[in-house]
Amino acid sequence: MAAVARIQEIRRSGAVVLLMLAVAAVYFVAGRVGLTLQVDVGGAVVTPLWPPTGIALTCLLWFGLRVWPGIALGTFLLILVISPFETYSLGVLAGNTLAPVCAYLMLRRVGFRTQLDRLRDGLALVFIGALAGMLISATVGAGVLVLAGVLPTDDFWQIWSAWWAGDAMGVLVVTPLLLVCRTVRWPEGMRPARWVEAGFLLVSVAAVTIAVTHTALTLLFLVFPLLMWAALRFQLIGAAPCVLIVSVVAISAATDVTGPFSGQSLLAIMSTLQALNGSAALTGLLLSAIVTEQCTVRHKIELACSELAEVVDRLVPGSDAARRWPPPQDKGI
Repeated sequence: MAAVARIQEIRRSGAVVLLMLAVAAVYFVAGRVGLTLQVDVGGAVVTPLWPPTGIALTCLLWFGLRVWPGIALGTFLLILVISPFETYSLGVLAGNTLAPVCAYLMLRRVGFRTQLDRLRDGLALVFIGALAGMLISATVGAGVLVLAGVLPTDDFWQIWSAWWAGDAMGVLVVTPLLLVCRTVRWPEGMRPARWVEAGFLLVSVAAVTIAVTHTALTLLFLVFPLLMWAALRFQLIGAAPCVLIVSVVAISAATDVTGPFSGQSLLAIMSTLQALNGSAALTGLLLSAIVTEQCTVRHKIELACSELAEVVDRLVPGSDAARRWPPPQDKGI
């Protein structure tokens, strides 16, 4: 028995190690994708959207704290890609690992549900998981770079704000998409018209976003009616992909300095981009959560009304249900 238990323990440990390596690999790949969107802010490499933070928080929500070494390993590999690993890199490594871990612990503390079927879950993910949790990585990362003399002190707040916004956007854009992908089920009996509507919605979001980000006119607000359409009709499964499309297309236009981003300073470009991405993520996530919560409440009310109608029908004098009420008792008991 001891040998069998030992073998099972080894298998479990091996499975955990493989899981951590898988998390590190996905984190690293997401980071390489994020680096394609990098911009230089005060000599520091930052991105308007940093997908690894969303990957890290999602993995913690799915598998628990046991995968945190995978996040640390993925961060370490990405640091090596950007620059040689120095002493101050330990601070960046610690900050990027602690931020999603602390965000996960705070979300678990408030009873966060990964189904995102309540408004409180959407609000928790926005304000606790993204805005509050990512303060750690931005503060520690920018702080150690300034203390090490790599960056000038006067650029601290500029670097900090860009770092924080990129990490927060990673959570707001990537985490809801991954969470809904795990819980989504292939709809049965869905009418063809519904499929056509979904396809037309995705094409419309892509087309409108490309159009408004490649014209000098300030028309970025035109994406919001489409995001509302996605949230109202398809909830999070429709809103999350649309938000991702808007963010990626807008970031691409900002890095190419085209459309409404043309002729603006780096600070103005980053401010406009983060305002658009943040507003799009909030619109899709919170409106989806509200609609899903209302649908759940309506379903519960309909179920309660059905049960109540059945009870009333049984109690109506002279009805067949009433003659059978109460149900016969088993005489053998």
